Amino acid sequence: MNKNIQQVMENHRRYFSTYVTKDVKFRIEMLKKLKAAIQKNEKKIAAALFADLGKSEFEAYETETGIILEELSVFIRKLKKWSRPEKVSTAITHFPSKSFISPEPFGTVLIMSPWNYPFQLLMAPLIGAIAAGNCAVLKPAHYSEKTSDIISDIISQTFPEEYISVFKGGREINQQLLAEKYDYIFFTGGAVLGKIVMKSAAENLTPLTLELGGKSPCIVDKSVNIKIAAKRIVWGKFLNTGQTCVAPDYLLVHKAVKTKLIEQMKLAITGYFGNDPHESPDYPRIITDKQCARLIGLLKDGDALCGGNYIEKEKYIAPTILDNVSPDSEIMSDEIFGPILPIIDWEKTEDMIKFINDRPKPLAFYLFTRSNKFRDEVLKKASFGGGCINDTIVHLANPNLPFGGVGFSGMGKYHGKASFDLFSNRRSILQKSTLIDLPIRYAPYKGKMKIIKMFLK
Repeated sequence: MNKNIQQVMENHRRYFSTYVTKDVKFRIEMLKKLKAAIQKNEKKIAAALFADLGKSEFEAYETETGIILEELSVFIRKLKKWSRPEKVSTAITHFPSKSFISPEPFGTVLIMSPWNYPFQLLMAPLIGAIAAGNCAVLKPAHYSEKTSDIISDIISQTFPEEYISVFKGGREINQQLLAEKYDYIFFTGGAVLGKIVMKSAAENLTPLTLELGGKSPCIVDKSVNIKIAAKRIVWGKFLNTGQTCVAPDYLLVHKAVKTKLIEQMKLAITGYFGNDPHESPDYPRIITDKQCARLIGLLKDGDALCGGNYIEKEKYIAPTILDNVSPDSEIMSDEIFGPILPIIDWEKTEDMIKFINDRPKPLAFYLFTRSNKFRDEVLKKASFGGGCINDTIVHLANPNLPFGGVGFSGMGKYHGKASFDLFSNRRSILQKSTLIDLPIRYAPYKGKMKIIKMFLK
């Protein structure tokens, strides 16, 4: 990378100081330009995602391009309303006055994205940053090289570099970027790098969002529709070969329905990918040889009820369901991030909930049940970033639902208006009239205690 990062940052600060990005009409126009550029390059984006991850054109649109286009449509339609000052009530003690919240941009934001959904997970926060009136420095994932290239092309051909710039590269570029001072940092990725980003942000007291991951549980109650539960679990788990931060990481199934659920899950796998998923055009590949080798090593931690086979040189691992998995095994210690699904059965609700709560709070949480009582009990006792009842993954595709983690799985939420709010400094303003000036607020205070207690109690 030949760009001088410090010079680019200086250009960003100079551009932001012109106030052009604070114009709502300008922001909407930029969002429209981004949408048009994505639509123009839709085929190239799909080709890049196939080259990097083996994603089919349908999956590329379903989980990446289509989600972004929908998000852009929502922002273009609603940004004018979101940008208006928000009136709030004012206590009688401040009479006569009015109060409101006025959003303003932070300045220049750094957005760092991962390789598993390399287009969506960079563009989604970028939309929020643009909408809020910020400049942006983008760092796409190094491993998904082809997608990073098309992102760089789209951005450079659509926006001036002093407004939005892209830096490609690996660890060295990450270090150089994190050495600079930003007004906000948005990071999506693993906890190890997330800690480095957070430490760097702390040096300058820079606010940040961390979108991480974790071991997201999927609970199946004995009251479920077995066939539908199996189809939706298999879809969510093996989408992008399990390389999804909100994929069901492990399955907690009631002992009474375990056998039937496994049978239906096997049928669902065959129905989606055929008898040999290796030959399916709809089954992606693992991103790198290193990741593939790590996942192959996890296969030893249980008995494969289906799958378990792999072709390491092609970065292929079959959709695999593992039984007889020890809670203390390696596969249950860290996020799997691959096409391996451990199954653990349960009978007592309190034991199942304890199993979940003994682990760090997950990014996602899935519960299959037809019992409202059971649903309410589990939701009351479990903590997580977000999730679904009787489905998987799809909660993040609703722009009206803020998406993000809690605790070890991250901090801060975005999507839809939540993205606009996240990238805005929501200034609290009270405007006081000068027509009346009540003397009670001023010293001396002798004899005023009874009066003030009438208002403040």
